[in-house]
Amino acid sequence: MNYRVLGKTNWEISEISLGTWQVGGKWGSDFDHSGAEKILHSAIDQGVNFIDTADVYSAGLSEATVAKVIRERSEEVYLATKAGRRLNPHNAEGYNKENLTSFVEDSLKNTGMEALDLLQLHCPPSTVYRKVEMYEILDDLKKEGKIREYGVSVEKVSEAMEAIQHPGVASVQIIFNLFRLKPAEQFFQEAKKNNVGIIARVPLASGLLTGKFDENTTFEKGDHRNFNRNGEAFDKGETFSGLGFEKGLAAVKEYKRLFGEKFLTKYALRWILMHPEVSTIIPGASKEEHVISNIEAGEIPPLPEMAMQDVLEVYNANIKPHVHHLW
Repeated sequence: MNYRVLGKTNWEISEISLGTWQVGGKWGSDFDHSGAEKILHSAIDQGVNFIDTADVYSAGLSEATVAKVIRERSEEVYLATKAGRRLNPHNAEGYNKENLTSFVEDSLKNTGMEALDLLQLHCPPSTVYRKVEMYEILDDLKKEGKIREYGVSVEKVSEAMEAIQHPGVASVQIIFNLFRLKPAEQFFQEAKKNNVGIIARVPLASGLLTGKFDENTTFEKGDHRNFNRNGEAFDKGETFSGLGFEKGLAAVKEYKRLFGEKFLTKYALRWILMHPEVSTIIPGASKEEHVISNIEAGEIPPLPEMAMQDVLEVYNANIKPHVHHLW
């Protein structure tokens, strides 16, 4: 495992880490405690020392399970969580001191930690990123010793650009993958200038970039890949990175031509690592073998410049017109 620095935290974290949206069961399935613990232990065995979760993942069970496993290990492992999506309605007004303090205290109870390593705002409405008082609340939570560092998870590059103007923001979690190249155009350079770590989320576009799906693939009723393709439940950019299933399959065929059908998953992750501004990638896993396969991507030699240019050509021809202007 290789390690990179997460912005101004100065933490050296695994360049391929673990996202836990689907840990403990596939999307829409019941939480499997035993399966989750096996996946988490396997990740740490492979050198992962940064695990991303959220208070809404399995209603706090994900936070609790991640913390339990970390306590059982001797290694230093950072727990990053997110807050805000429990708001109902999920609006800008809900992002206030009372609610955020309550969310943080609930996460502290779930994890049994004295302080959360990294608290991230969980894709709030765009106006929240412009609220100075929002960052003041987070600064206060840090001064009170309830959180060690804070960052944001965003949908849009414009939101990320706004957030990094505030000195307390240590990290930005953003969708970055072979379907979503826009963050690398300007945001990465600005984040580097501001010493802000970048966490690349949804790196495999909800599984589309594994290359395992085809026109006949179906998903369970409770799986967001079934019910959120057009943004029915939350931002459609979270599902297949907003490209749309059929268009995504067409683009995947082009990427398979470049990288080979068998190795698409690994090369999709290796491509992200070619961007030095990225601190870590957080692919999900519902099986131990997924964890190991993802981590093997870091062992692939750097991609040649020709391959990077080929990706850009596929993106410009097949993907950019559909997603670039939206996020």
